[in-house]
Amino acid sequence: MAEWETLILAELSKRSYQPLKPKALARKLGVPAADYAEFRGAIKRLVREGRAEMGKNHTVRPRQPHGTVAGIFRKVGSGAGYVRPHVIEGTAPPEIFIREGHCLDAVTGDEVLVRILRQPTRPDVCPTGEIIRVLERATRQFVGTYFERDGQGFVRVDGTVFSHSIFVGDPGAKGARPDDKVVFEMLRFPTPEDRGEGVITEVLGPRGQPGVDTLSIIRAFDLPDEFPEDALEEARAAAEGFRENDVHGREDFTGETIITIDPADARDFDDAVSLVRDSRSKHWLLGVHIADVAHFAPPGSALDREARKRGNSVYLPQRVLPMFPELISNGVASLQQGRVRYVLSALMDFTAAGQRTGVRFVEGAIRVRRRFTYDEVSAIFAHYDAHGEPPPAARLEPDVLTLLLHMRELGLVLRQRRLKRGALELNMPETELEFDDQGQVCGAHFVKHDISHQIIEEFMLAANEAVAEHLAELDVPFLRRVHPAPEPNKLKAFAEFARILGYKIERETDRFCLQRILNQSADQPEAHAVHYALLRSLKQAAYSPIAEGHYALASEHYCHFTSPIRRYPDLTIHRLLKRWLRTGRARGDETELIALGEHCSKTERRADLAERELIKLKLLTFLSTRIGLELEAIVTGVADYGFFAEAEEWPVEGLVHISTLNDDYYYFDEASHSLIGRRTRRRYRLGDKVRVNVVRVDLQRRQLDFRVCDDQRRGKGRGRHS
Repeated sequence: MAEWETLILAELSKRSYQPLKPKALARKLGVPAADYAEFRGAIKRLVREGRAEMGKNHTVRPRQPHGTVAGIFRKVGSGAGYVRPHVIEGTAPPEIFIREGHCLDAVTGDEVLVRILRQPTRPDVCPTGEIIRVLERATRQFVGTYFERDGQGFVRVDGTVFSHSIFVGDPGAKGARPDDKVVFEMLRFPTPEDRGEGVITEVLGPRGQPGVDTLSIIRAFDLPDEFPEDALEEARAAAEGFRENDVHGREDFTGETIITIDPADARDFDDAVSLVRDSRSKHWLLGVHIADVAHFAPPGSALDREARKRGNSVYLPQRVLPMFPELISNGVASLQQGRVRYVLSALMDFTAAGQRTGVRFVEGAIRVRRRFTYDEVSAIFAHYDAHGEPPPAARLEPDVLTLLLHMRELGLVLRQRRLKRGALELNMPETELEFDDQGQVCGAHFVKHDISHQIIEEFMLAANEAVAEHLAELDVPFLRRVHPAPEPNKLKAFAEFARILGYKIERETDRFCLQRILNQSADQPEAHAVHYALLRSLKQAAYSPIAEGHYALASEHYCHFTSPIRRYPDLTIHRLLKRWLRTGRARGDETELIALGEHCSKTERRADLAERELIKLKLLTFLSTRIGLELEAIVTGVADYGFFAEAEEWPVEGLVHISTLNDDYYYFDEASHSLIGRRTRRRYRLGDKVRVNVVRVDLQRRQLDFRVCDDQRRGKGRGRHS
């Protein structure tokens, strides 16, 4: 089991680790007796792969040849790549550059062992190395388009992972026909000298057929799309055994005014809100009521095992792959309007200025009075501000309207308080596709992040922080949501970039200076470039029991508590709180939580990548029928071979290759992130507005090419001159 291997490696990497025999190591890691055989097998695999070794006295020791580093490989378009070394006791070594030809047959995501060839003399330069062994494949399963040539079968793999097609044997294997999308297992990975070989395991259907693109992404990212029968049986039993009138042992909130606010297409509802104000003290009592999924999925159950394996729900366009079967996630655990549901509630007391003065946690039962969508709430606020009353069509009861207005008031207070302490507000809007009656993409837009979103966001942040602070006070290990501080050199590079665009930044490490840049650029053409550049200079948020704080939120203690239907880390927090509420005690194993945190961080990143890739694929398919379409776009990246631009109307990014800029000879000015014409001095710089045509869509490689419109190249457009 991969989790045992992660657990063992985490223990071996500690500086304080003393070599132990397998049974002693198992006892230290809390391995149940029933799992010892599997644990011992994991040790044997690590020894066989060269990641651990057995000492003379049969003790388990870390094994890493002198001058080598293990890490995760990432390949770039040139054929070269980078290896991100594993974090050891909270320290992240610098990335290692791997030249083309020194990568063996490694592909992106593989765990590899690297020999260091040259250490840098400057801190801003990567070490150089060569891959000497692939320790573990990220996957052996790939998706592509089947074709035949000279009586043999081949697959062009989707994306840019491999530069050549893969041989898959005799034609027609598994009933595959030319132009079918297929899944295949890699038998021999390609190298510069060898095409590689695979075997087809599944035929998904003809390329372009409805649903095949979604299924291709599901298989490419190895996303589980079916539940095992034992988990489904437990879900059925839980649903049948649930009684709405049974609130024994729970605080009864069913008579209170409680609402939910979610997207219009939400499938599950795991958070609800109540809010009252004391007329004398002016204090607020905010109730954040979260679906008590832990009631239906005890530790060790089939439901729990499957949820842990998945790590999170995956939200794809027009399809959800839930963490729990829908009988749970969209049924008895979901906080549906008018139904009694079990919750774990955080009841927080705030002063009029938004300072939290107390918090209480209870197992409760609620009945949601009204379900709202974000758009409905925004419309109610807009109409109320203009006319002093809600829109008649909303049919709001007086106490519900009062609740909404109070929520807006407190939400804005909490937001201002959070920004004053230095929290960063990155504006990276989500893409939402638009579909016609046949389910085909007919457009897309960026999702608004308006006041209705901000209110719920502030309340959920407040609850997450209150829970994390409470568990920290109990001195119990728990799965935190951590966001380590960025490397100073990364912030320095961002500051130089911001200055090139004309923004003043005195101290790049001052979070208030950074937020000022974000605010100043928010309504400018270069907003996306600025916000994205800062995002890339920050480290990734992750799950870990190590108290590293949350940099972007300026929070010392933070965890995820508010979405246990769709995130496994939240479920672990619920179990800790429930144990404490019932027994007055709570406990956690830090070593086990390290492994679980790495697993959940990995599944989260997988889900995000899958969603982005499918949105991109569907948009490119849409644009492939609109060659020549003219679009307004913003320059988002510049290189010596051209510039990237993102369309304003359609949230897609394409390349304008330098060879198509034929009105002049352009050179790349790295200092100003610009392409500059030698004769005309015309310049294409980050943040510039340009008008482009769609000239090529490569669905196989997921690439889009633009060309600057003729009138703009002749100087009649909005191009910028120096």
